[in-house]
Amino acid sequence: MVQTPSKSLTLAEFLQLPETKPASEYIEGDIIQKPMPKGKHSSIQTELAATVNATLRGPKIARAFSELRCSFAGQSIVPDVSVFVWERIPRDENGEIANIFPSAPDWLIEILSPEQSQTKVTKKNLQSLKNETQMGWLIDPQEKTIFVYQPQQQTEVFDEPDQEILVPAFASELRLTVAEIFGWLLE
Repeated sequence: MVQTPSKSLTLAEFLQLPETKPASEYIEGDIIQKPMPKGKHSSIQTELAATVNATLRGPKIARAFSELRCSFAGQSIVPDVSVFVWERIPRDENGEIANIFPSAPDWLIEILSPEQSQTKVTKKNLQSLKNETQMGWLIDPQEKTIFVYQPQQQTEVFDEPDQEILVPAFASELRLTVAEIFGWLLE
């Protein structure tokens, strides 16, 4: 849902607003509330973040975060899963993970909800690729398809069960097929 405030807000003003549930994003001056996740969306999101972390977190390569606000380049987005390489995870003065992430994720993963615009989610992926994101995924549970976006490259489509899905170079240890991802809907 796009909310049009009575006056245009800056990113700084948007970030001062109270958080909404589900989260609202600030994209190209518009405030867009994300749809409430439903079963398929939530299942894939939970399993995917856990799988990424099981492979990449222990060796301190990268870490996946669910529903993390990332503010950069005049926008503030809340990807379903944001993956940051270890060295780019913001830390506070105690060495703990910071509350504010002022940059784009290295790997942005969105799971399409039935009432969500594929165009708007695609635009979010493409905008992030211009701002340090190495790869974006758009997972469509309805169509059992995964779109993979990379900077300066043609979008790749993965819809055959045995296809191994491309991952960013830093995540090369992670191997996932289309069947594995959509198999999480059966468990």
